[in-house]
Amino acid sequence: MFIIRPYLESDLDDVIALWELCGLTRPWNNPEIDIFRKLAQRDQLFLLAVKDNQLIATVMGGYDGHRGWVNYLAVHPNFQRNGVATALVQQLEKRLIALGCPKLQLLIRKDNIDVQSFYEQLGYNEIEVICLGKRLIQD
Repeated sequence: MFIIRPYLESDLDDVIALWELCGLTRPWNNPEIDIFRKLAQRDQLFLLAVKDNQLIATVMGGYDGHRGWVNYLAVHPNFQRNGVATALVQQLEKRLIALGCPKLQLLIRKDNIDVQSFYEQLGYNEIEVICLGKRLIQD
């Protein structure tokens, strides 16, 4: 069995290693900076799953007062398809509901079909939007 808990400062290296193992890091997003920026929010929406003191999964949630967001959902390959990701997403949903968050969205890379199927099984649907972005700070 695993436990879900908020991120602790001592988790930094393990989280980054997991994200790299799961292919979530990108050259234009420094994971350490992303973590520090998230911690500045002080919202307790950065959750980890731990089994026998080993980090096995993460999810980083956000809420801007209009909608919630799911980011950095990662599960160690040895623990995938065992309900860990589902438990993390459900815990994040509960925390967002408690904050009054009316809807939750996420972005998936188009070629990540397995992840799209996972979210569809949890009741998420594709919405007709175009995602635009602009880099404000060069990391």
